Amino acid sequence: MRTSHSSLLAVGLAVCACVVLLAPSAAPAQPIEPIRHSDTTAHPDTSRDQASARRRSGTPLSVTDAIQVALEESYSLRDVQLDVRNADARIQSAWGRLYPQLDATGNYTRNIRTANPFAGSDVTGLFAGGSATDWVAFNERARLEDNRRISFEEFQRRRRQGQREAGITPGGGGGNPFGVANQFTGALRLRQTLYNGQAIAAVQGAQTLKDLNQTALDRQKRVLVNEVRQAYHDALLARAQIDVARQGLQRAQETFREVSQQVSAGTVPKSERLSAEVERANRETQLVQARSDYASALDGLKQTMGIDADAAIQLTGDLEADHRDQYAEVSVQSAVDRALRNRSDLERARLNAELQEVRKDTEQARYFPTVAAVANLSMSGRIPSDRTSVISDPTDPFEFDTRTRGVFADSYWNPSLSVGLELSWNLFDGFQRRSSIQQQEVAVQRAELQVSQLRQSVRIQVQRALRNLEAARQRIQSQSTNLETARTNYRFAQQRLGQGVSSPFRVREASRQLDQSRLNYLQAVRDYMNAKSAFETAVGQPAGVPDAASFETARLE
Repeated sequence: MRTSHSSLLAVGLAVCACVVLLAPSAAPAQPIEPIRHSDTTAHPDTSRDQASARRRSGTPLSVTDAIQVALEESYSLRDVQLDVRNADARIQSAWGRLYPQLDATGNYTRNIRTANPFAGSDVTGLFAGGSATDWVAFNERARLEDNRRISFEEFQRRRRQGQREAGITPGGGGGNPFGVANQFTGALRLRQTLYNGQAIAAVQGAQTLKDLNQTALDRQKRVLVNEVRQAYHDALLARAQIDVARQGLQRAQETFREVSQQVSAGTVPKSERLSAEVERANRETQLVQARSDYASALDGLKQTMGIDADAAIQLTGDLEADHRDQYAEVSVQSAVDRALRNRSDLERARLNAELQEVRKDTEQARYFPTVAAVANLSMSGRIPSDRTSVISDPTDPFEFDTRTRGVFADSYWNPSLSVGLELSWNLFDGFQRRSSIQQQEVAVQRAELQVSQLRQSVRIQVQRALRNLEAARQRIQSQSTNLETARTNYRFAQQRLGQGVSSPFRVREASRQLDQSRLNYLQAVRDYMNAKSAFETAVGQPAGVPDAASFETARLE
């Protein structure tokens, strides 16, 4: 029994110890592990395993690398590239209307029954009488040679006997001597266009369309560079917001510990500790949300770049407003002039106006004829099913033999060759051409109107981009001063709290002001970097080629 009681006592002590260890306490929570810039996921505990973090940190990616990847993988850019390839195919198709055209045709006909073309006419008598002429010639030779002449019936009887001895069955007559069972025809037709106004205009239009699509591709590249930059800057801001939230949480934890000590000492009421605990919980929520926003910003960057959503990347850039005075003294007129010279979308609008002019010329070309040279080569074959013929001895009309010719015998095949010119001219089409020309004239006017409208839009865009750039530069300067003030204010509040002459509420308020000031500064830097990229895009400047020196310097009013 003693052993049993000792065992029960030991089990009871162990359970009590576990309850004490697992029970919640008022001690301050352990600080959350700070997230590193290399983290690309929203999980806060990945940094605990360093090896796993290195594997999951992803490929280092600078903003230049992101732009290069986007220029190769972007879906929108590849779509415009397909338009350029399609324009190349249309050019080839347009030239094809001016190249020689070679057509080949062939047919075969099997004549089951062929009508006699001379049926019912007196010409059929020419083929009657069988071998009467041969009988006359035989008796004439017999007379000259003093031989015995024979009657026509005897002549025919001896011929039939000779045919039977040769294995030839005499025909019963009544057939069609002009009918052929098998007919083959093969032909080649070569046609070369000498003049076709529509085809010539179509070639010019296809080339203009290719130039138009190429300018669209150039513009899309510059727009894509700006989009990648802004997405990259947004991701940098989201990453910086994690640091702001993390530091705010650390300050909230420190405040909670200090307030807990003061509560324990009885210098402040317990409500202050509850308030500090609520503040700490709110800071933890903000950190979780900041990490989630960073993951979403990375997803947006990947989508803009056109890479797989599961790709692991590590941003190597930082929010830095370098060269803030780069475009500080650029005049509006200088920037507008640069944009009017370099903007690809403006050049595209001009090419579109030229394309409408070409299409108008294409419609006007319908008033002119089409001239072409043609050459026809054909081969026809008339091949009977029975290609066996009877041959008689010229010296003996009663001796016969047979001969069989092949399918490709020269007597069955006949070639034909012809050359000439073709002219096609539509003289009246119900006023359709005139109506089409009028429609194209309207299209030309609309395209020219779009060019003028776009020029005004470019001017407004450049002015707005310069204003935004200047405003962002001023916000950075203002928020930089404000951030230093907020840091000083928080430091003083902490010191006064430690001296017991301030309340925890003042410290929390100073902490929130410091975080908000940091966020405002970081947003100002992000806005400046985006405004700078937008200005370079607005003036049509190539990506990554700052050229502020070529602008006329006159500070924006």
